[in-house]
Formats: sequence, structure tokens, C-alpha cells
Amino acid sequence: MKTSELKNKPVDDLQQELLALGKAQFSLRMQLATQQLSNTSQLKKARRNIARIKTILTEKGVQQ
Repeated sequence: MKTSELKNKPVDDLQQELLALGKAQFSLRMQLATQQLSNTSQLKKARRNIARIKTILTEKGVQQ
């Protein structure tokens, strides 16, 4: 997802997406631990998307 797309979304949508990405990241970590994850780059993408959303929420002045 692009930063420009995220900046146009309302705060509620960003918080919902952050929650969903957190759950997805947890699932990916569990798959990695049980050696079921074939594409490890998904972890990096999830982490970066979480960071992007947190940054935009901070820019908008929202407490996390």
C-alpha cells in the first residue's frame, strides 16, 4: 500500500487496518516458527506497512 493512499483514509479506517495487520503479522510469525512460511518477505512487508500506518496516525495527531 502506498503512503498517499493511506493519507487520504480516515483515522478509523487506519486504526482498523493497523489491527488487521497486527493480527496478520502474528500469524506470519507463528507460521515462521512452525516452518510453514514459504515466503519470508511477507514479514518485512507487514512490519513496514504497520510502521507506515503508525507514522501517518502520528502525523494526524492520534494517540495510539
